[in-house]
Order: sequence, then structure tokens, then C-alpha cells
Amino acid sequence: MQNIRKEDIKQEVFDLYDDYAHNRLNRRDFMQKLTVYAVGGITVTSLMSFLMPDYQGALQVKPDDPRVQSTYITYDSPKGGGTIKALLAMPAGTPIKRGGIVVVHENRGLNPYIEDVARRAALAGFIAIAPDALTPLGGYPGDDDKGRELQSKRDKNEMLEDFIAGYDHLIKHKDCNGKVGVVGFCFGGGIANLMAVRIPGLAAAVPFYGGQPPAEDVPKIKAPLLLHYAGLDTRVNEGWPVYEAALKANGKAYTVYIYPNVNHGFHNDTTPRYDKAAAELAWQRTIDFFKEKLQS
Repeated sequence: MQNIRKEDIKQEVFDLYDDYAHNRLNRRDFMQKLTVYAVGGITVTSLMSFLMPDYQGALQVKPDDPRVQSTYITYDSPKGGGTIKALLAMPAGTPIKRGGIVVVHENRGLNPYIEDVARRAALAGFIAIAPDALTPLGGYPGDDDKGRELQSKRDKNEMLEDFIAGYDHLIKHKDCNGKVGVVGFCFGGGIANLMAVRIPGLAAAVPFYGGQPPAEDVPKIKAPLLLHYAGLDTRVNEGWPVYEAALKANGKAYTVYIYPNVNHGFHNDTTPRYDKAAAELAWQRTIDFFKEKLQS
């Protein structure tokens, strides 16, 4: 593959990828629009390869890391998809009571990046559950394009029920201290916001560039919020002013960070949208927040 540098790629290419990743462009139209930017010896094929995720090359906590105990489990989601598969991760060693974190995936199922995030949460001292909302359709298929296609076939409200059931499962786990929060990314960020609306006992919610709940539902939120937004993410950010106004009007506890000059998906270290400085800062803020809310 040609050696393409992130700084040589125009912002419009990342905007096109965002449209493609969120099913506003099909693959054919995406590739056709990329031809405008295939210049200077860069081909459409090399651009596509550059933009696609590299999961195995980016894992921070590998599945066999001896510091983490992780296993696949199933739990019941009677209002959602029935039996749901999830990755359960916790620190290795003698079990103790720990704060719990539900890790909610993007719009493509439980891919290796989200599993890695769950293991990172475990490494930070929590017990984490990362459900796969694609379980009723066979689970994450090993390919993000197919994953997005599958997830588009599921009802969003039923998927929300699957993650709420994941919260219910985790809070009853013998190694959980009874305090459970949620972190979600993209689609998962929107789910994190909705879980804050739906679950009175939720101890903390951290949406990364997630869609906002209806303003009329904000009074139902009890959990403190830590919200991360990408400065270049005009699509998601346009809903923030109304959400913030509702949070303020209802006296809700929230902290928001908008990271300048980074794209939607900046935390995902498997694609070129990743911004190392912003991702590491946002994750450290997330872990500090969870330590305060789930372990104190």
C-alpha cells in the first residue's frame, strides 16, 4: 500500500468516511466520491485501505494479557434480543468488590477495538461488560461493513434494552460493588445518554461523541455525566446546545470537553481519525471520573 500520511489527507475525506461509516453513503458512492481526492499518485484503493480499521495492529491490552481475566458470557435480555453475548473483563488475581462499567460499542457490533476498551477498563481496576447487540443476528461478523449492515437491521430501542439488561447483569455480579456506570462510543455514546435517562440507579455515564436524548427526557437523568465531543464533528455537535440548556435548566451534574481539531471517532485507535493526545486525555479523564463515582 502507498505510504499515506494523515496530515496529507483533506478534512473532506474524513467527512466522507463519517458519512460512509454511518450509512449515509453506500460503498459504491463512497468510492466514487473518493476519486476527487485520489491525486498525486494516491489511488482510491490506497485511500480506502488507509481509512479502514487496523484492529490487530492497535490492540493496547491483548486478549491473553496476564493482568486481565476476560471471558465471553451470555445473559438474558427479555425486552431486547433474548440471549446476549458479552465480553466480561476484570483484573486478574484475588477477586474483590469493584465498580462496574458497561462498555457500549459503535454501530457495528462488538469489534476488537471495543473488546480492547473493556480490557483497558479492567486494567484500570474495574469489572467491565461489553455486550454485542448483534448477538440475535449471529454476532459481530468480523468485518465492520457487514457489522454495520447487520446492526441497521436491529431496532434501536431493543438494542437499548440489551444494554440495560447488561447493566442489570453486571450490578448483580458477585464481584461488583453495586455501583455501575456506562461508557459508549458513537452509537454507544447515544446509548449511554439514553441509559442515563432510563436507569435511575446508574452511577455515572460517559458518552463519547454520542447523540443526545430528547430534551424533555433530561429531567429523568440522575447519573452525573462526563461528555466528550470532537471539535470537527459538526453532525453530532449540533445537538449539544439544546442538550446543555436542558441539563442546566434541570440542575443536572455534568462536565463536557470539546476537543479541538479532532474528528468523530478520535478515541478509536484503529483508524486514521484517531488523535493520540485527545484520546489519551479523554480516557484518563474517564477513568478518573469512574474512580470517583464507582469506587468511592
